[in-house]
Amino acid sequence: MSEGSTRLLLVHGGWAGRWMWEPALGPLRERGVRVEVIERLPSAGIDAGGLGDLRADAEHVRARLAEIAAPVVLCGHSYGGMVITELADHPAIGHSVYLAAFWPGEGQSLNDFLGDGPLPAWIVDRGNGSLAVTDDVQELRQALFADLDPDRAAQAHEQMVLQSAASFLAPSGAPTRSHPTTYVLCTEDQAIPLAAQEAMSAAADHTVRLQSAHCPQLSHPEALADVLAGVVVSGPAGAPAA
Repeated sequence: MSEGSTRLLLVHGGWAGRWMWEPALGPLRERGVRVEVIERLPSAGIDAGGLGDLRADAEHVRARLAEIAAPVVLCGHSYGGMVITELADHPAIGHSVYLAAFWPGEGQSLNDFLGDGPLPAWIVDRGNGSLAVTDDVQELRQALFADLDPDRAAQAHEQMVLQSAASFLAPSGAPTRSHPTTYVLCTEDQAIPLAAQEAMSAAADHTVRLQSAHCPQLSHPEALADVLAGVVVSGPAGAPAA
């Protein structure tokens, strides 16, 4: 692909960072994709006092878009779907991809998706404005990484950081979308049940199903690279339907 051609910008989910995408980067480049990655959103980090919210995350991605002198396919995973929704009307974006991701309507927060009950057992409210993941590696593996072997799931657990509680509370602006979308449903997901993904994906122009738990970039990087390359290299018309 030539200089100035479409780039893929990857936005991680909660408690994560660039590391979440690493296994998929090689396969994407092998397929001709020029890929960029958000290193870490302001809402995620090791210092509870310095964490940002959804607005800060959206501005962080907006600044990165300004640095990329090319059209962009923007992909958000999990909580990253909240972030990319804030940029639905950005002129640099040619296509958005929701990967097992939350897709809010205007005024809807991540907390609204969770309902009035307690947080999932694998999320720990530290009471200081930050949320941690459980120390129970098996519990986290069951929720997020059920298709990873125990050792790799433990490695992923070690890399997870704090997430701001404010990122769960901020309502989405959800501006009117100016480009097409693809929703990638992960059929074995225990964090965002398939029925919830299907409901959100109803608004997408294209849908794709992967037989994967919540994080296919770790467990099925080749299959995910095929899907994303289909969008980036072939353009929106190349996005396969479910």
